[in-house]
Amino acid sequence: MGNPFPLLPPPGAAHHGTLCEELRRQGRLDEALRHGRLAAALDPGAAGVLYNLGLLLYDRLEIEQAIRWERRAVRLAPAAAEPHFELAEALLLSGRLEEGWPEYEWRFRLPNVQPPLPPHLLEARGIAPPPQWDGRPMPDGGRLLLVADQGFGDVIQFARYLPLAEALDPDLIVAASAEMVPILRQLVDEHRIHEDWGSLPDFQAWCALSGLPRLFGTTLETIPAATPYLDADPELAGWWKQRLDQLVPRRYRRIGLVWAGRPTHGNDHNRSLDLHRLAPLLDLDEVAFVSLQIGPAAMEIGRYFGRAPLINLGPEIADFEDTMAILRGLERLVSVDTAVAHLAGAMGVPVSILLPFAPDWRWLLERGDSPWYPTATLHRQTAPGRWDEPLRDVAALLRAESRRPGAAPIPP
Repeated sequence: MGNPFPLLPPPGAAHHGTLCEELRRQGRLDEALRHGRLAAALDPGAAGVLYNLGLLLYDRLEIEQAIRWERRAVRLAPAAAEPHFELAEALLLSGRLEEGWPEYEWRFRLPNVQPPLPPHLLEARGIAPPPQWDGRPMPDGGRLLLVADQGFGDVIQFARYLPLAEALDPDLIVAASAEMVPILRQLVDEHRIHEDWGSLPDFQAWCALSGLPRLFGTTLETIPAATPYLDADPELAGWWKQRLDQLVPRRYRRIGLVWAGRPTHGNDHNRSLDLHRLAPLLDLDEVAFVSLQIGPAAMEIGRYFGRAPLINLGPEIADFEDTMAILRGLERLVSVDTAVAHLAGAMGVPVSILLPFAPDWRWLLERGDSPWYPTATLHRQTAPGRWDEPLRDVAALLRAESRRPGAAPIPP
């Protein structure tokens, strides 16, 4: 009689690779690493396995190792977008911008990512896709289209390149969502900003706004960082200052607060936090926090019973014009990594940015400042999911500022 309980073969590379990714998504990084290394040892020629291991190592901030595994995955599967893009993020995070920008171009080939130029636009016009801009001055009669791509924060960050591009093509046009028009019209004539693809005039070359750093050869030393390059409408800023004067006692400092980003963001579970986690800040004396929080997280204010006053302006904010006007009346913003933090940095408003352990590439490694935004201070988790230390750092900064000789409790 045969063995009714035959031995099963040991799990293979695919099994361990799948476990690696599942555990990574759950934040169980040590267990994930064990399975990722097993998968790579069992099948060192599987590009997907090596890609997942590199992704995990990024989350662990073992960036040199992440780069090494993603380079191997790229060699094995040179046409696969995912390893190229993760290699880009690791290179950019480590400050190797010149190496990272070309790999960053693979972002539009990722699955489920919409191309910068909608195919229906070109089909409707019966034309072949115009070439991607090479960064050289446009020839006579040529027009450049810039596409304000990716998230709101990306558009704010890369809008600084618009004057540089306009110097090479004074007739350039910009395609952007309606939300971004108050931002972009400060840098380019509003009549050249198009919210509707159908309204675009003919163009002979195009580029995503996020592709301009590559074309201008941006390094850490050459980031265009002069601020402010955005500002609030003076009349609207005056109106909001009067509103704040009514809401905030005069002896209180006015500190803006944003604790959560857009829930649909792929990394929102790492970058956002709950309002109650801000307790180290919300116990400060003579500080009034002004909430610029919008979206579902703003509902948490109804359960707030902290010591510091928390003024909820979210329901009154109609657009980024309102946000800029409110920021101009604050002493500082404290924010997670979301568009409002970029906006404050672009305006030259002091901003403390709370960062997860493995941050987005633009915040680099270990630094407490940002070459993109001179008025930003960065407060980083020292372990995944642990917000206590960065929040204590921000609280200490606010206390130190309040003790400075001549420190004003309210902005001018």
